[in-house]
Amino acid sequence: MLFNKLPDDIFAPLSGQNRQVYQTVLLELSDLFFDEDLIDPFIPKDLVRSQIENAVVRMGVRRWVAESDDESETELPTSSADYTNRIYRRLVSTGWLEEEQKIYRTYVLLQPSVSYLLRNLVSIARFEKRSYGGTVLNVLSSLESALNDPVGRGITLAEAADTASEFSAHLTDMLLGLRELKITLSESHNPQEIVRGFFERFVEHILVSDYKTLKTKNNPFRFRRQILSLLRDLQFDTLKVELLTKHYQMQYEIESESAEAMVFAHINRIIRIFESVDQRLAIIDDFRYQLEKRVADTVRYMDKTTPGMAARLSRVISKLSEKDGREIPAVRSLEQYGFISPSSIRSPIKRRVETAPRVITQQQIDPKVLHMRQLFKEWKARREVKVDRIDEYLERHFMDGQKSVAAAEFKIDSIEDYICFSYVRHLNSLGKKARKTADRYQIEFDEAYVCVADMVECRGFTIHRNKA
Repeated sequence: MLFNKLPDDIFAPLSGQNRQVYQTVLLELSDLFFDEDLIDPFIPKDLVRSQIENAVVRMGVRRWVAESDDESETELPTSSADYTNRIYRRLVSTGWLEEEQKIYRTYVLLQPSVSYLLRNLVSIARFEKRSYGGTVLNVLSSLESALNDPVGRGITLAEAADTASEFSAHLTDMLLGLRELKITLSESHNPQEIVRGFFERFVEHILVSDYKTLKTKNNPFRFRRQILSLLRDLQFDTLKVELLTKHYQMQYEIESESAEAMVFAHINRIIRIFESVDQRLAIIDDFRYQLEKRVADTVRYMDKTTPGMAARLSRVISKLSEKDGREIPAVRSLEQYGFISPSSIRSPIKRRVETAPRVITQQQIDPKVLHMRQLFKEWKARREVKVDRIDEYLERHFMDGQKSVAAAEFKIDSIEDYICFSYVRHLNSLGKKARKTADRYQIEFDEAYVCVADMVECRGFTIHRNKA
């Protein structure tokens, strides 16, 4: 089925000894044939040859192997034009390029099957990182579009199924890529190659662009439950299923039974993929953890390998072999023997365990506790020293027009009065806030002690109001 649609020699240029040259040329031609601004797919032959020559010059081709027994092919190319001619003829003969004559000009085009093959090969070569969030949102938007308008846009359900299928295939490719990379790193004994391979192949090519968001509250799979809920409701919504079936029947021109089977097949495919996401991501996370652990160990011990380590190990083993197996030589220096002791074996990094979800309930506080808190706040507020309270307390005792008030004449009827009376004798110690109040009064102390309101015993004093 493959070779009925592709030329027989389509893979010949990519399997020979000059495959690196043809790879560069095909990547260059893909930018020309797949240009978004390209309106006419028929491209002039001169432009195609110029694009090939640019790739040859930029690559700097210096080695070429004859590809056939033709006498003209046995001689090596001598210039970039010779390279261009030979590469162009080879691509035409193997079916990559097809020429078409229009009056006096020759145009070049790609067959549909060859164009599709080249696009996929280019995507493999560039292997751009995928975005999980964009894929999930694409499935959700296509599904909502099909459910909101099954008569006009029901075909978007098929697009959602195709997107989910591509997403599932990408997860499989990612897992297989991690496995291959793990085997490659395990076989390597060069620390530099291990670190370089990890960053070049894993971080730049395999790792998903928004992988870190999978462990956050903005997880792109937070829409998965919504997708599954919509699909499960759709399975039992006979009216929408019937409308989708009619739309499928009209779009694909098939019978009603086949259209209904296709609708349920697409629904079940999306459900299966998104129900198994957690298990597949757990397997991918296991491979990722093993890779990162090995690279972390490599980086940690890269600078600890010193010259003469092999000889030192040999001497230690020789000393151990001289004993009967029951006696271990005394440790004299951690520098010599520390690296083989059990305490020197680093414990592996603990894996981050996902916190199990739990229901958060508001804690009910005892009303008695709330009442006690309120009483404490009120008691604290009454004991707070405020200048306006002291000023009001003094004005209350000078209301009858007297010019001075003795200590024994002050009244203390509450805790607030007690606090104010305690600070009346020390207005100057309250700072700038009590400056205005202190300037209006003058205090004069005497040697006698008095009892005020049967509550406070203090040194006698008299407060005089200053003239305004």
